[in-house]
Amino acid sequence: MDEDALEKTLKAGEVLKEVAKSLGEKVTVGGKLIEVAEFVENKILELGAKPAFPCNISVNSDAAHFTPAKNDERRFKKGDLVKIDIGAHIDGYIADMAISIDLGDHSELIEASKEAVFNAIDAVRAGVDTAKLGKIIEETIRSHGFRPIVNLTGHGLLPYIAHAPPSIYNYATQRGVELKEGMVIAIEPFATDGVGRVAERNECEIYSLINPKSVRIKLLRDIISEISEKYKTLPFAKRWLTRAPEIFIAKLVREKVLREYPVLSEVSGGFVSQWEHTVIVEREGARLVT
Repeated sequence: MDEDALEKTLKAGEVLKEVAKSLGEKVTVGGKLIEVAEFVENKILELGAKPAFPCNISVNSDAAHFTPAKNDERRFKKGDLVKIDIGAHIDGYIADMAISIDLGDHSELIEASKEAVFNAIDAVRAGVDTAKLGKIIEETIRSHGFRPIVNLTGHGLLPYIAHAPPSIYNYATQRGVELKEGMVIAIEPFATDGVGRVAERNECEIYSLINPKSVRIKLLRDIISEISEKYKTLPFAKRWLTRAPEIFIAKLVREKVLREYPVLSEVSGGFVSQWEHTVIVEREGARLVT
């Protein structure tokens, strides 16, 4: 990692830390989810970065990929367990973090994922196998009496790629990937009182551009052009686009121009907590970015 990349990655992390300071007071019973999402995204811009993906607000059994639609009226309720997953980038260099906020009685479940991420970070250094991190994460979560979500992972971060190799599993595996000095990784434990798996449900507001091929319809060309210019290969929210008729977005997905990110929910309806930090792998440890 050269000095320019390091500086921009660390700056993106500083932006997220500043945004996260306000989340506890923003996520309140009766508050609108859309207002929190817009606060996060606007604050990232105000602080000199850009959102690396839409603000994810996953409530209760939802674990990932929920962001509110433009005119969403949903509000936080007493008893909710709220996960806020935020990302910022500067010239494509990304920082990614998530916290859980308790509007009910879920402190032990939240502590399981939070303790897991810091225990895993303590083990990060060049030469460590990611399988070791997965083992630490699983053991920590199970020590609290919960299960890890086995089909959600931490991940690497590359310029303009929010989910890059290596995958960092949240459970023990026999073999993983050796961490190299200079890698930027996001460690992302999910803990649940359910069975420990997520599945897609029929709601999607997040997409990314995977194949900006030529199309005949002008509106489709305009949509592709706007995405390519503003977001490149990073995930974006449908509400961010100037025009995004559902029928045309669906057509771009069918033609494999866009990838969709449906909401992921715990299959048994169990509550889910999440905690995530970005680190840079160093020879003798981990440099905390967020």
